[in-house]
Amino acid sequence: MSEKIMKINGIDICTESFGNPSKPAILLINGAMNSMVYWDEEFCQQLADTGRFVIRYDNRDVGRSTTYEPGTTNYTVDDMANDAVGILDAYTIHQAHLVGMSLGGMIAQVIAYNNPERVLSMTTIASSLFGADENDRDLPGMDPKLFEFHAKGATLDWSNEEEVVDYLVEGAKMLCGSKHIFDEERVRKQTTQDFKRANNLLSMFNHATLTGNDFYENKIKEIEVPTLVIHGTEDTILPYEHGLALVNELPNSTLLTLEGAGHEIHPDDWKEIINAIDTHTSFAKAD
Repeated sequence: MSEKIMKINGIDICTESFGNPSKPAILLINGAMNSMVYWDEEFCQQLADTGRFVIRYDNRDVGRSTTYEPGTTNYTVDDMANDAVGILDAYTIHQAHLVGMSLGGMIAQVIAYNNPERVLSMTTIASSLFGADENDRDLPGMDPKLFEFHAKGATLDWSNEEEVVDYLVEGAKMLCGSKHIFDEERVRKQTTQDFKRANNLLSMFNHATLTGNDFYENKIKEIEVPTLVIHGTEDTILPYEHGLALVNELPNSTLLTLEGAGHEIHPDDWKEIINAIDTHTSFAKAD
């Protein structure tokens, strides 16, 4: 287990692996503004202990991967999907299981559509349909309280570690469902690590400028990759209805509902999530 900076599509991508490279590969794709540290190290190791080779990585504009000037738009979700495929190439992995959190689940959909021969299975966690019009499907949007909270970010001194970490921890607490007790110590450790290792922490907000792509509007229904949809009933960023929409439109999908869970992968749910991924990825065999 060690971080590697790889040259992927002309940029630096930071990756880290867990487990035996000879085992079936799982690529963990994180959501908007989150570096790979939010795939908890213990979670990754427990997943690897099921007999999988687990890779987590920093997307563009987070962590130790290439960052761009804050407030700029330099790439698309398609580019981020190509980065993920490039990581598989760099590890000489022909086929992998994809597990995507939030935006990561949408990136996984793009990969599964454009490169189905590379994808053994897909798992989305707290995600939604990529390229779909929420209004057409009458899907609820993000809780307005989160918009109000993130407006505070404009007044922060982003060079002040304590102030920034407090802000990020408070934001994470708002994503915790009522079933769980917020694990502040764990989250504070992650956010502190994120602050210290980021090339440019403010660059993460460039993810907010990413948009959908109308090209994929009716394409997601064509994805035949076996898909496990995991979604909490109290998700305040992508409410539960988004998970139901995924299951409705992905033809080869099943749903795991996490009652009382928010937009999170809470330690209380790890066992259920890991067991479900283990079962789901056991059926798909590499060519």
